[in-house]
Amino acid sequence: MLRWEYALLVRRREASGPSDWRMSYTWYSPDGTRQDVSALGDTAISHLNRAGARGWELVSTEEDVNNLEGTTEVHRYYLKRPLPEGDPVP
Repeated sequence: MLRWEYALLVRRREASGPSDWRMSYTWYSPDGTRQDVSALGDTAISHLNRAGARGWELVSTEEDVNNLEGTTEVHRYYLKRPLPEGDPVP
């Protein structure tokens, strides 16, 4: 039976001034750890391509926009990849 592990990439766009925006990317690993990966790329596509090269497949996306003040956007990219045979379920 094929088993999967899951990860999450979060892209956050926040206002840092009247006309400036700050972008950040956070990777949430299957083991629950998280890492700021912002320095590894400046677009979601570059991060998704990097994940794809490591065997991750994009399965779903989600977007939250703070429309009330227009100061924050959060995009979530849910990914999965097969667990190698014989790996214990975490």
